[in-house]
Amino acid sequence: MKVVRFVVLFLSFVVCWQILVVTTGVPHYILPAPGKVYSALCNEWSVLMPHLLVTSTEIVLGLILGTVLGCLCALTMILSPLLKKWLLPVLVMSQAIPVFALAPILVLWLGYGMASKVAMAVLIIFFPVTSSFYHGMQRTEEDLLELSRMMGAGSSSILRFVVIPNAMPAFAGGLRVAAAVAPIGAIVGEWVGSSKGLGFYMLQANARMQVDKMFAALFLLSVASVGLYFLIDFLLLKIIYWEKPRELYHE
Repeated sequence: MKVVRFVVLFLSFVVCWQILVVTTGVPHYILPAPGKVYSALCNEWSVLMPHLLVTSTEIVLGLILGTVLGCLCALTMILSPLLKKWLLPVLVMSQAIPVFALAPILVLWLGYGMASKVAMAVLIIFFPVTSSFYHGMQRTEEDLLELSRMMGAGSSSILRFVVIPNAMPAFAGGLRVAAAVAPIGAIVGEWVGSSKGLGFYMLQANARMQVDKMFAALFLLSVASVGLYFLIDFLLLKIIYWEKPRELYHE
């Protein structure tokens, strides 16, 4: 059903796009028609695929590393209130600095290869994962903790069997946000400095005023991002089987 809704929304968007181009008469170098973008996508398919593979690899690696680091940081803060006082300001400061300002520095430190792009993705993903997982563990009901202690459970058992499972729905929400914003870090890094990737391809097309090719690359990036989001969502629903989604309002 989700796929059907997505296809309907996509087709509606394309129709509105075509109507806008026809009625306004906007030049093709400003807003190309959907047909021109489709032609560019077909003609450049063999060129776009290697760039898509590079960008997708950067996004997936950034998502994995950002999630692991975010979970470790959240666990550290929940286990050590003293370290939390030092880590929390660092987390806030990491989000206060604009990503575009950090990108040139990371490229300078890590080079024009994949490492700087993955680091950019990690910086963007890190905070929502850490914040959601930490607050999810923090909101564990006191009655559950007290009952576990009464039954003789130790601190490690309570953390493993009560606190972490209780925090998984909140963690899932943060991971969904991370999956949605992960492409931003990779693309920004490629814009600042790279020799391959969809961001690099878009810059080259922009320099030549080939807007249809830019839209073709953007379309592939959007499809990859949406696919990643739905894959993460599917896996989370399978893993967190005890937390079923429900509607707050029913018609």
